[in-house]
Amino acid sequence: MHADGNSDAMNRALAKVNESEVRSLATAGRVAGFSFLTRTRSAFSLLELLIAIMAFAIVLVAINGVFYSGLKLRNRTAASLEKSLPLTQALLILKRDLANLAPPSTSNSRLVGELQSTPTGGAGGLTSAPRFGSIAGATGAISGQTAQVSPDFHTLSGLLDTAAPWPNAQRVAYLLTDSTNRNALGKDLVRAVTRNLLPAGGFEEVPTEQLLLTDVENVFFLYHDGTTWVETWDSTADETRKLPRAIMVRIQFAAETRSDLPPPVELVVPIVAQAGTNSVSGGSL
Repeated sequence: MHADGNSDAMNRALAKVNESEVRSLATAGRVAGFSFLTRTRSAFSLLELLIAIMAFAIVLVAINGVFYSGLKLRNRTAASLEKSLPLTQALLILKRDLANLAPPSTSNSRLVGELQSTPTGGAGGLTSAPRFGSIAGATGAISGQTAQVSPDFHTLSGLLDTAAPWPNAQRVAYLLTDSTNRNALGKDLVRAVTRNLLPAGGFEEVPTEQLLLTDVENVFFLYHDGTTWVETWDSTADETRKLPRAIMVRIQFAAETRSDLPPPVELVVPIVAQAGTNSVSGGSL
């Protein structure tokens, strides 16, 4: 009986010892495992590095694509603005010249001449023959020559300058000349301005030329007589109607082929000033 009691006590003691050893081993295992995991996660693996590099490369490609697209859009916008600015400026100059046309003088004066789109000047009077070659508004400029595509406009659009003695009256003509650029598709539209309308000794002043547009195929001037558009105008034909009701300018730009020609640019300018006559109906002065 006493021996059995001792045996039970010994078994309980051994069980406690074994339980303590198991706990110690488990704790040691957990500590060892934690240390192993900590050592394995102290640096990136090669696979992780490759994945990070690939993701970074994809982001760089996307950024480069967005930047390149923005650069192309900027270049197209700049080119479009550079191309449209000369046209806008040329149309403003044309509008200013035509809107300020001076009524032809009723006397034989050289200050303001007649408006004639064809060389119809007669002997003893003012001649309207173009100063730069035949008017080519209907047929186009002759290759290798300067062609006048408009009549001589006497306009009050001259800018007053304290350094120049000229009034605002000036004579303006529009020309098509060969371009100095060998790669040009068309001709240059040039504005020729004469400020001194009463030169001393009868010597004609050399006009000042201003380049307006490049790559121009042709320029047409049409005149509205109150009913329809006509291609020619002669202010000496009707003393009661010296100037047309309106003038249309049609600019055709050049292209590499005829099928690629863009639509023409048209500008319509109403003419407000109308010349009167010296005749008085119903009596005399």
